[in-house]
Amino acid sequence: MKKIEEILKSKIKPKEKQLKLVEVVCNDKINDKEFIEFFQSASDVDKGTCADVMKHVSEQKPEILAPFIDVLVEYINYKAPRVKWGVPESIGNMAKKFPDKVEKAIPKLLLNTKDESTVVRWCAGYALSEIAKYNTKKQKELISIFSDIVKKEKNTGVKNVYLKALKIINQ
Repeated sequence: MKKIEEILKSKIKPKEKQLKLVEVVCNDKINDKEFIEFFQSASDVDKGTCADVMKHVSEQKPEILAPFIDVLVEYINYKAPRVKWGVPESIGNMAKKFPDKVEKAIPKLLLNTKDESTVVRWCAGYALSEIAKYNTKKQKELISIFSDIVKKEKNTGVKNVYLKALKIINQ
């Protein structure tokens, strides 16, 4: 955890801290379990940074976070906005490679589809649409839910996440 704290406390810009953490996690310079344990015990600000790091790690190497899917699911509805954004995006990024593992996130992601924050709703929509694209067992159920969301969602950007997924699934 010393290495993580060292990066987070350094004088470099926040975006550079995030990039540095992504690099050290992806290149095994920090133990994966240690990173997740740090995330769980960190302040809300550092949790937010870690959630953002996880979003990028899951894009590059989803297998790093796969063993910790239960921890990620636990934090989907966390009070800090940056965590509510980064964790669902991480789950969405993992859906292609681990469609069965991420399906356990669906109930908590569905809660976020009703959040007042547009960004939270978009991130939930992204994760749900990625799960629907790659988890054929859950597709039918999610397609029905997406149709309802599209009818009620007022934000075009959020609505488009679902419409794009429906278009891909229904090809």
